[in-house]
Amino acid sequence: MREKEKIIVESGMKLFASKGFSSTSIQEIASESGISKGAFYLHFKSKDELLLAILEYIFETVFTNITMFEQQDLPPREKFIKQISALFGTFLKHKEFLIMLSKEQAIPRNEEIKNLLFSKHHEIHLLYRKGLISIYGKDMEPYAVDLALILEGLFQSYIKIIFFEPDEFDFEALTQYLMRRLDSIVKDITAEKPFFSEDELKRVLKKSKDLFENNSIENVVQKMREVLGQVKNKESLEISLEVLEDEIKKENPRIPVIKGMLSNFKEKKEFDIYREAIASFYGFED
Repeated sequence: MREKEKIIVESGMKLFASKGFSSTSIQEIASESGISKGAFYLHFKSKDELLLAILEYIFETVFTNITMFEQQDLPPREKFIKQISALFGTFLKHKEFLIMLSKEQAIPRNEEIKNLLFSKHHEIHLLYRKGLISIYGKDMEPYAVDLALILEGLFQSYIKIIFFEPDEFDFEALTQYLMRRLDSIVKDITAEKPFFSEDELKRVLKKSKDLFENNSIENVVQKMREVLGQVKNKESLEISLEVLEDEIKKENPRIPVIKGMLSNFKEKKEFDIYREAIASFYGFED
């Protein structure tokens, strides 16, 4: 990234964090960057393109900090703890921006951003798996997906609290604490078959990736209609789907209506992935 683009990215990140994405104008970003509005367009075509560049910049920083420890001759456990601490420590430095990102409903509609987040989340998941196998050995490889998901889940519960903690936080101490909890899980996990195999994860990820990359929201609803064709006693669900289709076609869809129609499908597990995709598209939790 060129120096001028870096200045614009950092200025945009600062303004988005303080004012919100939708409320920040390109003129404000240009002024904060010390350039004209016309000069902004020499580097970025739109705010959406700038937002994508900001996220790429953050992730590049994250993986640079992680890779630094790959070059060091450290025991596997110590290396993994330092990598995960660097991962979350980097995110925490940008927490105001990331909190804004989670709140803005317009952002999940950007397909490039969704694809980037999907891809990077998968890369981080692979980092977990690689690190855990290096610590616990090849015998744990069949359980690596489950262990990575468990550890990710433990971290997420803490992160939700830490992001709103104003003081500096010792991520290395947290990582060490959670790894000791994982030690206990590893002792007993081989008593059962893995819950999520590698093949099962690939199948789920492919289905999710298809929804993220290749489908408009209209196509997601169309897939719901195809699944509905195989459901018995579907009259009430057909009505809900028709209302949902009509609502998403509007220039300003009403989120409460969309939420209400999606809730009618919760009894049918085969619709879960479609409900989650629509909720993500409109920026709310299903």
